[in-house]
Amino acid sequence: MSHDELKDRDFTTISGQEIKEIYTPEDVADFEYGRDLGAPGEFPYTRGVYPSMYRGRVWTMRQFAGFATSEETNERYRFLLSQGTTGLSVAFDMPTIMGHDSDHPLARGEVGRCGVAICTLDDMQTMFDQIPLDKITTSMTINAPASVLLALYIATAKSQGVGMNKIGGTIQNDILKEYMAQNSWIFPPDPSLRLITDIFQFCSREVPRWNTISISGYHIREAGSTAQQELAFTLLNGLTYVERGVQAGLNVDDFAPRLSFFFDSHMDFFEEIAKFRAARRIWARELRNRFGAKDPRSLRLRFHTQTAGVSLTAEEPENNIVRTTLEALSAVLGGTQSLHTNSMDETLALPTEKAVLIALRTQQIIAYESGAANSIDPLAGSYMVEALTSKMEQAFYDYDERVKKIGGVIKALDNAFFQREIAEASFRYQRALEKKQKFQIGVNAFRRESKPDIELLRIGQELEDKQVERVARFKSKRNKAAAHNALAALRKACDSAENLMPLIIGAVEAHATLGEIVDTFRDAFGTYNEVKFI
Repeated sequence: MSHDELKDRDFTTISGQEIKEIYTPEDVADFEYGRDLGAPGEFPYTRGVYPSMYRGRVWTMRQFAGFATSEETNERYRFLLSQGTTGLSVAFDMPTIMGHDSDHPLARGEVGRCGVAICTLDDMQTMFDQIPLDKITTSMTINAPASVLLALYIATAKSQGVGMNKIGGTIQNDILKEYMAQNSWIFPPDPSLRLITDIFQFCSREVPRWNTISISGYHIREAGSTAQQELAFTLLNGLTYVERGVQAGLNVDDFAPRLSFFFDSHMDFFEEIAKFRAARRIWARELRNRFGAKDPRSLRLRFHTQTAGVSLTAEEPENNIVRTTLEALSAVLGGTQSLHTNSMDETLALPTEKAVLIALRTQQIIAYESGAANSIDPLAGSYMVEALTSKMEQAFYDYDERVKKIGGVIKALDNAFFQREIAEASFRYQRALEKKQKFQIGVNAFRRESKPDIELLRIGQELEDKQVERVARFKSKRNKAAAHNALAALRKACDSAENLMPLIIGAVEAHATLGEIVDTFRDAFGTYNEVKFI
């Protein structure tokens, strides 16, 4: 394909929104500085949630990592920390995500393949060996069994002599987007939301530095949504969690300050920046107006960003370094609080040490060489950026009205509204690629026939066998009666209104495994069946 063949491309964003040839003051005729922007660190937080932003402290560089067993993952974490990573982020394998121990029949062939296997307190302690949990923050991408992984982390910190009030980090804990997009649910919505509000309540008292949920648009976007859908569906989920917390008797200002968000940063540079800015403005307004939040911390939408996995290509994987750099820069210009940059080889395998180091260096070069972090919200006032930000905001309220007419987020899930919207958007984008209305360099434009010539990380069967043996050894050496009694107490509490977090912590400290605790919940709560919509 030649440059001449590309000259007639359509000028729309990845999401299909038309981009004008030139923007003028007429495109922001209704714009008011005080109402729509304000100062950084002040309502409505469009320009950032903190007054000094990166001049005071750059974003947390939090590389997502985890593979094979806890020993191998510990080695990777210590390497990343030695190279300047400022926060850890745990990728779990599919059996862990689905609440199965590594020795479960359904875990065969998947143990340690796409993340680390964590089944026991011993696994968690090994993963954080020689990593002081009072000095590093950790993000854990886990949802249905989030309460169990948080309990394992708390117990690990206690074994280091670190109290619950000293640990900091984030648990993803966002089950609504699982029903919408990622599909790694276990329990039905109501008991899942009960577990989430139990975490809100427990952590507000006992683990005050912990972000109790990371409300994720990332997986919605990776499933094929538009930027507008990612923004709207994520914020609607967030508002639903706040509503459930208030219904459970919590004061909004007691738990809302520890809510955090997780967004995708895709390839359309200005659309992504507008999305981040609009998200802050909407959240601040809705928490104040809908729920009467008064604490400024409740109004601040703090978010982590990951560059777009779906933008990575197996063809010419070195091109992914360029893609990731642009996506990371848009996240920084959009005001992210922490950032993960994907490695060039992640579409082919888990990243090698070389690839993950390049990804980390990308963030460091943006932070300390590019000058992009020197000024707060440097694109504010741009006719194009402000117009796109306002359009993003309007898209949220359009979806808000549609979901209200259905009866709210849970009703909309039952009717497969979100699932259908995402599927249709994904189909439209794929058709645009096939028709060459949109382009991926090296894939449907300027393509050359060659196989990737890069080193890949392979997870062998011997590591799965090692983990299965490790779990069996852990179970054989524990006090079986203590584990059984702790699980029985947890099962009884499931039928009451008691907060379950202390009992989950008690169970992991009695050496019950992840799978045993989740099976206790399965017995109490049942499992969720997918809504069919096609």
